[in-house]
Amino acid sequence: MVTLTDRAAEAVKAVFEQEGVPDAALRLYVAGGGCAGLQYGMAIEDTVEQSDHVFESKGIRIVVDEISHPFVDGSEVDYVDSAEGAGFTISNPNVVRGCDGCAGSCAPDEEPPA
Repeated sequence: MVTLTDRAAEAVKAVFEQEGVPDAALRLYVAGGGCAGLQYGMAIEDTVEQSDHVFESKGIRIVVDEISHPFVDGSEVDYVDSAEGAGFTISNPNVVRGCDGCAGSCAPDEEPPA
């Protein structure tokens, strides 16, 4: 399961409204790259695939592809607005190390099953 904080849900809803897609879903995924081996990504999603894992948090549908799911299961998405900047952060219990510099990169505890 993937959840959103109240701040993240408000920020996602604002983006959806700005883009004119209030009923869209938030896609969370990981891809190869980043300082620690994997990099998080988020996108507005109109299409949910049959193999996607679908969650709902704070009124937002969240979709995660089958490959990314083991890496992000149990994660919480937050939105931070500070003097250093604003953006989404992900608190992921599956990560053994991340990159303090970019905050968007992670190394999972172990490789997920194939």
